[in-house]
Amino acid sequence: MANLLDTAVKLPIIPIRVGLDSLIGLIPGAGDALMLGASLRIIWLAKRMGVPKPLLTKMVKNSAIDFGLGFIPLVGDIVDVFYKANQKNVRILEKWWVTENKASVDSATQAKLQQWESRLEEAEKEQR
Repeated sequence: MANLLDTAVKLPIIPIRVGLDSLIGLIPGAGDALMLGASLRIIWLAKRMGVPKPLLTKMVKNSAIDFGLGFIPLVGDIVDVFYKANQKNVRILEKWWVTENKASVDSATQAKLQQWESRLEEAEKEQR
């Protein structure tokens, strides 16, 4: 969702990617309000996942800055192309999730590696 909102479209000629947030945000007022709703959806999902309040506050701040800048004619639209609040918020969410689930991710990785190693050993035995 963050990619769709922030980087879904590659602009021709210049190597900059924009998303629906930048494009729909060109509609004065309503576009920015609509995109704030989409940004809040990401924050709502983070809350449902159990992200701590300080991180949720940071995510809300990112979305509020993006929303507020959108009301500045032309400058806000240009800044919106580069600020990418939704991707910042997803990075906050991902970093928290990995930290919280590191032990289970590590054990799943180790189990998968052992499975691959045993398959490799079986394949080597069959070749002999």
